[in-house]
Amino acid sequence: MRRSGFAALVLAAGLLLSAPASAQSIQLTPQQRQMLNSLPPAQRQQALEAIRQFEAQNGQVSGDQPSIREIPAEADTADSVIEPLDELFEEPKAQPGSNIVVTLTARDDLSSAEADTLRTDPVLSGLQGNSVFALDSNGVMTLAGLQQIPLLGLSESDIAMRLSAEPLLEFFYIDVRLLDTKPTGRAALQPFGYEVLSTTEGSLDPPQSGPVPPDYVLGPGDSIRVQLFGNVNDVYEFEVSRDGVLSLPEVGPMTVAGVSFAEFRKDLSERVQETLIGTQVSVSMGPLRTIRVFVLGDVIRPGSYVIGGLATISSALYQSGGISKVGSLRNVQHKRNGRMVGNLDLYDLLLAGDNSADSRLQPGDVIFVPPVGPTAGVSGAVRRPAIYEMKGPTSAAELIAMAGGLAPDAFGEGVQVERIGDDRARRMLAVDMTDPKKAATLARAGDVVLVPQVLPDLTDSVTLAGHVQRPGPYQWFPGMQLTDLISSPLQLKPGVDDGYVVVRRERTRGEPIQVLSADLAAALRDPSGDENLVLGARDTVHVFDMSNGRQRVLTPLLEELSQQATFELPFQKVEVVGNVRAPGVYPLEPGMRISDLLRAGGALLEEAYALGAELTRYSVDGGSVRQAEVVNVNLEQVLRGQLDADLLLLPHDHLSITRIAEWETTWSVSLDGEIRFPGEYKIRRGETLHSVLERAGGLTDAAFPEGAVFLRESLREREREQVEVLARRLEADLASQSLAAIDTTGSETLATGQALLEQLRNYKPVGRLVLSVEHFTENRRSAGLEVELRDGDRLLVPQRSQVVTVIGEAQQNTSHLYQNGLSRDDYIELSGGLTRRADKKLIYVVRASGAVVADKRSRWLGSGKKLDIQPGDTIVVPLETDRVRSLTFWGSVTQILYQGAIAIAAVQTFGD
Repeated sequence: MRRSGFAALVLAAGLLLSAPASAQSIQLTPQQRQMLNSLPPAQRQQALEAIRQFEAQNGQVSGDQPSIREIPAEADTADSVIEPLDELFEEPKAQPGSNIVVTLTARDDLSSAEADTLRTDPVLSGLQGNSVFALDSNGVMTLAGLQQIPLLGLSESDIAMRLSAEPLLEFFYIDVRLLDTKPTGRAALQPFGYEVLSTTEGSLDPPQSGPVPPDYVLGPGDSIRVQLFGNVNDVYEFEVSRDGVLSLPEVGPMTVAGVSFAEFRKDLSERVQETLIGTQVSVSMGPLRTIRVFVLGDVIRPGSYVIGGLATISSALYQSGGISKVGSLRNVQHKRNGRMVGNLDLYDLLLAGDNSADSRLQPGDVIFVPPVGPTAGVSGAVRRPAIYEMKGPTSAAELIAMAGGLAPDAFGEGVQVERIGDDRARRMLAVDMTDPKKAATLARAGDVVLVPQVLPDLTDSVTLAGHVQRPGPYQWFPGMQLTDLISSPLQLKPGVDDGYVVVRRERTRGEPIQVLSADLAAALRDPSGDENLVLGARDTVHVFDMSNGRQRVLTPLLEELSQQATFELPFQKVEVVGNVRAPGVYPLEPGMRISDLLRAGGALLEEAYALGAELTRYSVDGGSVRQAEVVNVNLEQVLRGQLDADLLLLPHDHLSITRIAEWETTWSVSLDGEIRFPGEYKIRRGETLHSVLERAGGLTDAAFPEGAVFLRESLREREREQVEVLARRLEADLASQSLAAIDTTGSETLATGQALLEQLRNYKPVGRLVLSVEHFTENRRSAGLEVELRDGDRLLVPQRSQVVTVIGEAQQNTSHLYQNGLSRDDYIELSGGLTRRADKKLIYVVRASGAVVADKRSRWLGSGKKLDIQPGDTIVVPLETDRVRSLTFWGSVTQILYQGAIAIAAVQTFGD
């Protein structure tokens, strides 16, 4: 509904934009009118309202019926006729056989009791949703649980209103849409010939100018032109009087009423020769008289009509609007003075072009159309399906001849006649049109002759499909082989996989299908080889490409094989997985071996382990338990073509092709900084840091191994997870603290915690592994300090450092030039001393390697001798967490933040 509403607004906007700025009404084309008519009522009303507002704003006369201009398809805009707006839109009405979509949606204002009723009542619950109903021949709809509801002639909105009056439907919102469906087959048959005489289909009036036929009968009102030449030269034009007399000078009166034009011309010529010697005469007709005739019976507009003097029966019928559907086309009666003077069978005119019985009318003639005689329909594969009126005994062959004969694709042997028997029951009667006796079967009133088409299936053909230049059906002949169908690689598209083509075989409709395959490339190389399959009629050959795989085509074939599987004939499928180009399930072919399955799978990949594979085979033990057996396959022998290793496959076999060990292990590490030959190095699994450093030439003389930064991706991911856990815990503690923060100290705690949380959320993990200088010495192995590398590891070796940095709760965070003999506290004093929030008992030192050390006074990091400050050290003065209530783990947060900042700073010195 939203989509349709949008379409209505877009259409209305288009109409308004197309209107000139000075226009007071919309110029509507027939196409735009059709678009508006196709909208549902609600959306159609939206478009109309938009147009009405436009016309009102542009000076149109106000009211409920403003005008809109429609542009006829054949007319100029200047000649357009203004019509009332609402009269232009014909809302569809329900007709016999109409299809109606009814959408029932539960109302959202139902009480709980009504909702329970709707949910538990099977009839009501079954009515919800969209349903399609077909009205019967009387325009009546039958809805489950309701009585029959007559809807004939109602619009969509009227139908919705009528349905809402049903008590059983009071639980629903009702939406109705009439489908504009076209009948097909028997339901689409219409009586033949009636549209020809319709006033909308052209004119059958005879011409009123040109030569007059010799048999034209003169009468009062006719104008006759007489030309004399010779001794007397003159031209006269006279009109036949009411008495039927024509008075000619020098000749005298002549009675011409009821005389044919040819007789009058002969008689006048003789009189002129007798009375005017040496004078000849030429006679022609002037304007012809009009006559009044009566057209009665089953016509569209019966009555009296004034028509031209040359009018015939058919032109009089045309003037009356044509024959109604209940009138006869084959027994049109022509009466004069109460007596039958002729009978017109319009089928002679319509089917054979014979108008000999279409006699000319005289004044006072009566054309009478009686009711239609017996009718029978012809449907299906004929040239002119319709309902035909029968005149006298009519055979099925004659009826089909009326319909134009059989179409080229008609199946004459299978013609059926639907007939209402004497017991008023419908029956089918077979009429083989190739049998003269059966074709002579007489039709009865109400019969419908059904002419089927020949079957669409091709016989004696094969079908080529897939990645080929010219797919489609081809002629089959006995002994036809694959290379007869595909004789050259030029018939294949680029990127074809010619190592595996599939053939679907169905010898006879209804029999189990077979699926075969072949190596097309081998068949083209050697047409006399086994790969050049002999094709059968109705085979379908499918050629694959290299990129789209096989399963899209094979899945329907496997589904067919699955449906025809039985206890005696198991599901004919096998599977290959692992390191082949096209892994998947494949049809099991007769005599299929492991090598055939490998070919079906597109051959082994580069990384496939070609020495061995596993074949899993299933069997039913004692008819009660399915068991699996694993068979080791010597793949090397299979690839060499040794038949004893190339096992025959059974239904449900599963072949697994593994990958060469460590094939994907193409690890690399990056060395940067004070390395003699920095860069990226490929490594083998298990290689150590020392080994790669040797390959890179070792460290330079300016290297500072104590400050080396070693980064690993797995450590960074673990660090990220730990920080996330810590952030969630801190967030929960802050939430609990906010409930107790009623004094100044509590507010300060929250502010500090929020600042720490924000820093923690913005923290970027580094993934640093702490290395000591011993990792770079010769005795590292004996000390157990050998570092085994992983893919993506990075080593950053800085230049020798000469500074000591102080960060945290010092008066000024800064770096100082290293001086031998200065202690930790000396460097803190050089930074201005501690702030009032500093925790002097938890001061610690982060070595250039990333290791954390503290003196014996630290509660955190254990005891030991007094710290010796070294170049590259960072002295960290943490926040005193005892001052912020009991959140003791906040100290861990600050430690992570400080250490992370130190690691990031070390990495950033290398441009990362």
